[in-house]
Amino acid sequence: MPEGDVVWLTARRLREALAGRPLTRSDFRVPRLATADLRGRTVLDAVSRGKHLLVRVEGGLTVHTHLMMEGRWQIRRAGPVPRDHRVRLVLANAERQAVGYSLGLVELLRTAEEDAAVGHLGPDLLDAAWDAGMVAEAAARLGERPERAIGEALLDQTRLAGIGNVYKAEILFLRGVDPWTPVQDVPDLPALVELAHRLLDANKERHGHITTGDLARGREHWVYGRAGRPCRRCGTRVERAGQTSRGGERVTFWCPRCQPAAGR
Repeated sequence: MPEGDVVWLTARRLREALAGRPLTRSDFRVPRLATADLRGRTVLDAVSRGKHLLVRVEGGLTVHTHLMMEGRWQIRRAGPVPRDHRVRLVLANAERQAVGYSLGLVELLRTAEEDAAVGHLGPDLLDAAWDAGMVAEAAARLGERPERAIGEALLDQTRLAGIGNVYKAEILFLRGVDPWTPVQDVPDLPALVELAHRLLDANKERHGHITTGDLARGREHWVYGRAGRPCRRCGTRVERAGQTSRGGERVTFWCPRCQPAAGR
């Protein structure tokens, strides 16, 4: 599932392509919205909220989409749309068109009712208004279930919104925390939250997630995707294992020496 920085960049590209111009094409290829037609309405904005995308259009309507595991938006010049069963939605103006492939969620709702779709989310790590208050709120939400493993808690979008499997592994490595450590035993939760914000913010305008500061191919991550290879910091073999999350079991990566187990 794409991380929050990927969704943020997708929202920016949708905004650049569509905002401020009336739609000349509105093609919903999901059964319950097959008759919906937004042609003639001006796109007002496109924003991200955690891993959710909200395209707001004239008349108080919002197109709400979620990429889930395989979804993506492709922006191109206006023209014929390729015949492809994966296309779920096409929004276009006279110059540009946005084609949504394999979108996990497509719905049309009233802009005034967006909270019904995204109001359950925790603080958005890429909110333009990010501040100390949001750090404190995210830390407090994480602490509401103190017995929960921190690796599981970080993937819970109701605690804080935007972290996926890559950032979970990398954040915990950088903080020296074993993924199975109970939240109550994690030192300085606010510092962990602020690190998450800094990493996503640093990567939001480029493809790929660089957490090491090294742009060379194959040097981008500390532990994610590196099972069986030596830790970049201490040389210990990087481990991997499944860890339960709200969406099922997800693979996590960690260095046993740099992230010592707390009773596991």
